[in-house]
Amino acid sequence: MSNFDAAFEDLTIKKQKKVKYVEKLLSYLSEYKNFLLINIDNVGSKQLQETRMLLREKDSVMLMGKNTVIRKVLRDLIPERPQLEGVLNAVEGNMGFIFTNSENIKEVRDIITDAKIPAAAKANQFAPIDVIIPAGVTGLDPGQTSFFQALDIGTKITKGSIEILTNVKLILKGSRVSASAVALLSKLNIKPFFYGIVVPTVYEDGNVYSSAVLDLTEDALCSKFFNGVRKVAALSLAAGYPTLASVPHSISNAFKKLVAVAVETSYEFEEAKIYKEMLANPDAFKTAAPAAADSAAAAAPEPEEEEEEEEEEDMDFDLFD
Repeated sequence: MSNFDAAFEDLTIKKQKKVKYVEKLLSYLSEYKNFLLINIDNVGSKQLQETRMLLREKDSVMLMGKNTVIRKVLRDLIPERPQLEGVLNAVEGNMGFIFTNSENIKEVRDIITDAKIPAAAKANQFAPIDVIIPAGVTGLDPGQTSFFQALDIGTKITKGSIEILTNVKLILKGSRVSASAVALLSKLNIKPFFYGIVVPTVYEDGNVYSSAVLDLTEDALCSKFFNGVRKVAALSLAAGYPTLASVPHSISNAFKKLVAVAVETSYEFEEAKIYKEMLANPDAFKTAAPAAADSAAAAAPEPEEEEEEEEEEDMDFDLFD
């Protein structure tokens, strides 16, 4: 077989694989109603295989592929399914899909992201987290003190071994890992980073959103909603423009002004009487609360004598029980 024939055959095989991939992607897009976009930077093939096996139990499948082919398929589908345009903008980097029909997308996301493995630091990579070396005996012989000196780490020799005096923040999150830091971590047998599949984007029932939304609880959603209502109410009151959020506050403020007018004048209305009475005879309202408390105490049944003795014994132990 000539070089030309071999190249032609190889091109034909690649074209066939690409056609099969397009067919599979189109099939999954029609078969599954939801999917997650994943990033697999620094993830090994064994870890991907283990994740695939876990996903089968949740009626889910993983599909990786070339971004150029994925974009082409999505562009062709956008006229029929315009909601996929948001997915097109998220196709970048070393990405793939997790297609699922599970009702609990968060559970599927957690299965994917929980599978992490420790990894050693590599020179010139960006650190995903801060790396802190704890204080204590390292087990390294004094001849290797130069590594610590190069990184300005305070040490001393303890029983023939190098001891780090204080906790040291060796690498800052987002900074490049230096070669000397890699060498030191290797000698200390520390694998500081954990790599796994990342889920940045979710497609659910035609909606595209960040996977961080899956972590929002009902309380958090209510808190954000009422925070927005308060801001709308404050803006409406300041601008003098009534809205549903500001109307209750406007009514309350108007009532306060009416009570103030009634207090300062002879004008009365039913809701203001109690306030005028409190100002005219405050002593009556001071004695009302103790009288109510006394009547409640009188209505309560008297405790039995045996219970009183037990209570007195308890008081010796704790006055507030």
